Amino acid sequence: SRKEGPFIKVNCGAIPETLMDSELFGHEKGAFTGAIGQKRGRFERADAGTIFLDEVGELSPEAQVRLLRVLQEKEIERVGGTESIRLDIRVIAATHRDLDAMMEDGRFREDLYFRLRVFPIAIPPLRERKEDILALVQYVIKKKAREMKLSIVPSLSPGALDRLIAYRWTGNVREMENVVERALILSRTGMPLSFEDLEYPAQRGAVRDGDPAAEGTLGLDAAMAGHIRKAMAMAEGKVEGKGGAAELLGVNPRTLRNRMKRLGIPFGRKTKEKEAEKG
Repeated sequence: SRKEGPFIKVNCGAIPETLMDSELFGHEKGAFTGAIGQKRGRFERADAGTIFLDEVGELSPEAQVRLLRVLQEKEIERVGGTESIRLDIRVIAATHRDLDAMMEDGRFREDLYFRLRVFPIAIPPLRERKEDILALVQYVIKKKAREMKLSIVPSLSPGALDRLIAYRWTGNVREMENVVERALILSRTGMPLSFEDLEYPAQRGAVRDGDPAAEGTLGLDAAMAGHIRKAMAMAEGKVEGKGGAAELLGVNPRTLRNRMKRLGIPFGRKTKEKEAEKG
């Protein structure tokens, strides 16, 4: 019922804290120096439609309090105003951050988290949905070719798809866009894209089970993955409960599962399936 209504996008990490209230809720004329007229904020402009809060994990603690009040009361006040404005808005929020870990550290409010998490949609990292890579890379090639005003949209060379699938894509779709743009810049007009420069990063980024030497040279994610695998081995595959990996690592079981999903570490039924495949 809201599909014909306004759709307002907000990058929560790009708005300075001093302008947050004015940008989100608007202001009245004369509310502060430079406020030469009345301004409707993003929430007010999204009334009867949808507001998309991108990178909501970047909000400061003060901004989180103000956002929570809006979600609870369904009304706002412009900066410098005295009247409350009722709103009817659908809120969509997204983040790449681990909000469970941020709540444990006190960097994200638990009440705001559960207020936003009415209908959660978890998007797996690209390396866990490799069946999407072909469609995504074809879309990105067309998009970038159009932006670069290329007369011919190049195709993929033989073997290119295998290289794309083997790559770890730690930066997900944003990294794919950069990789495609670089390939288009370096390629000759009309020549197929080979992505040969992905071979070495794919090998370097691969995490091998039981290879501490390799894991020790791969950065924070690889080191964390190796540490979690050791804890899982000590706990005999048990995540929570007494003697579980979560207890050994001193973290919340839900946080540990989320990190394991992000790092591509199997647990529960997936672990059994993996062991059966090895057997």
